[in-house]
Amino acid sequence: MNIYDTYEYDVLVIGSGGAGMRAAVAAQESGAKTVVLSKCLLGKAHTVMAEGGIAAALANVDAKDGWQPHFKDTMFGGKYVNDWRMAVIHAKESPEAVRELERWGAIFDRTKDGRILQRAFGGHTHPRLCHVGDRTGLEMIRALQDRTVALGVEVFTECIVTQLLMDQGAIAGAFGFFKSTGKMFVFRAKAVIISTGGIGKIWRVTSNSWDCTGDGQALAYNAGAELKDMEFVQFHPTGMVWPPGVKGLLVTEAVRGEGGLLKNKFGERFMSKYDPKRMELSTRDMVARSINQEIVEGRGSEHGGVYLDISHKPAAYVKSKLPSMYQQFMEFADIDITKQPMEVGPTCHYTMGGVKVDPETQESTVKGLFAAGEAAAGLHGGNRLGGNSLSDLLVFGKRAGISAAAYVKKTNNLLSVDPVKIAQYQKDLVVAFDRPGKETPAAVHRDLQEVMEANVGIIRHADRLNKALEALKDLNERYKHIHVDGGIGYNFGWHLYLSLASMLSVAEIVTRAALERKESRSAQTREDFPKMDSEWRKKSLIVKKVNGAVQITTELLPAMPEELRQLLGDEAK
Repeated sequence: MNIYDTYEYDVLVIGSGGAGMRAAVAAQESGAKTVVLSKCLLGKAHTVMAEGGIAAALANVDAKDGWQPHFKDTMFGGKYVNDWRMAVIHAKESPEAVRELERWGAIFDRTKDGRILQRAFGGHTHPRLCHVGDRTGLEMIRALQDRTVALGVEVFTECIVTQLLMDQGAIAGAFGFFKSTGKMFVFRAKAVIISTGGIGKIWRVTSNSWDCTGDGQALAYNAGAELKDMEFVQFHPTGMVWPPGVKGLLVTEAVRGEGGLLKNKFGERFMSKYDPKRMELSTRDMVARSINQEIVEGRGSEHGGVYLDISHKPAAYVKSKLPSMYQQFMEFADIDITKQPMEVGPTCHYTMGGVKVDPETQESTVKGLFAAGEAAAGLHGGNRLGGNSLSDLLVFGKRAGISAAAYVKKTNNLLSVDPVKIAQYQKDLVVAFDRPGKETPAAVHRDLQEVMEANVGIIRHADRLNKALEALKDLNERYKHIHVDGGIGYNFGWHLYLSLASMLSVAEIVTRAALERKESRSAQTREDFPKMDSEWRKKSLIVKKVNGAVQITTELLPAMPEELRQLLGDEAK
């Protein structure tokens, strides 16, 4: 128990997706000795599942595009509770981020004159998504990993961080273990960057991978950092609904970007009722609510979804533009999407909330702790536009890495690591093996997902949210009685048990934040408060751990310069 491996670095990056890889590259290039800890094998981070493209105003397809329209679209999609400072940085720096990725070897589809091709996407007023068929995330990770390895960044795979280490209110490193052996470790570091992705596995129907369990958000929260916008959880409108074994698996928005039509069981293009201007290319929150409404009112498909049809396009076109989707439906549903419609429905996809960060540096409210990508909050406001996630992780992953390296240069020595606390962390890690109990991690996780699916989904109400909070109390009590069998090497039940601590904590935070925001805005839809409230337009919800409990306060959004406000128009007032 008292034996663990100790490592020392300048910058520790937790997470090996796009944000983590880009942050590691930036930190290493800035002169900091950098290490990446990955919960999964290298190349398996959830970024590889991003299909549609990278949103960046290169204006290769439409010369009228630029950072101003991109900024305006991002703010409109988030219903103006975005941090406008991050939205400006993102819109201005995304084009160079894509060109930089191309210089590192990323391959993109091309226009006839050889420039990076861009496709239309929901919520974007111009064709803006730079893509490689429908496998953009995979190509991004390949290029970033090549760059990371070339720079000599060290990477440890299949390891789980369970605690951030603190000294005098600042980050001192991280504690955890290697999944293959159970061997525990301490990584001492002057700065830590959280880039652990999302929280989707809290819900039953999700497009997220097994590793998206809210670990980074929980680590930061337990270390004293503030979280922000946690009520805003995006339900992607189009996940697979059949067969049951793949329910929730993402059907990329690129299908609609390439001309796919949404129809109900009567063959009606129902989006004309909900957003006649944008139709299928409306924002994700609008399309998800519209699909949900069609299903609730009895116009859904055979298996409880709606139909997404691209069979009117030439088969060769579909196979070239959407090769992964063609393969996915053939393999899992025995459906040829060049001839038949797909059955789709909403699936938990993305969290707009996360660690509250400085818009310029990505530093959290804890000294030495940074965050980037889906684990950080601010850019997307109430709802993320498709494609903005990939440019987000490039732009702000880079900024996090540069800022962490700059912080390290001002920090003379590694902070102390308390051996007494390490000993307690070790005991906490294995307690479930020794205590009596009949509860299993799988049963508690299943019930957590059912509670969140039923009560904290697309459409919310105070009664259901309070019901969820009562259920979460019971689940937290059951968690204390979970018993884990087996050894500590590659024990999935043990890993799930540890991840449940993060999921239960984040589930309560999301639910309490959703209950607190008494309005409907973007991804937060309240039946009991069906309209947007101008007062809520001015503020964000901030979550912090105080005396072991969730404390929620409001914070005014930063004042926007008049020239930007005029750019957004009257609706933003």
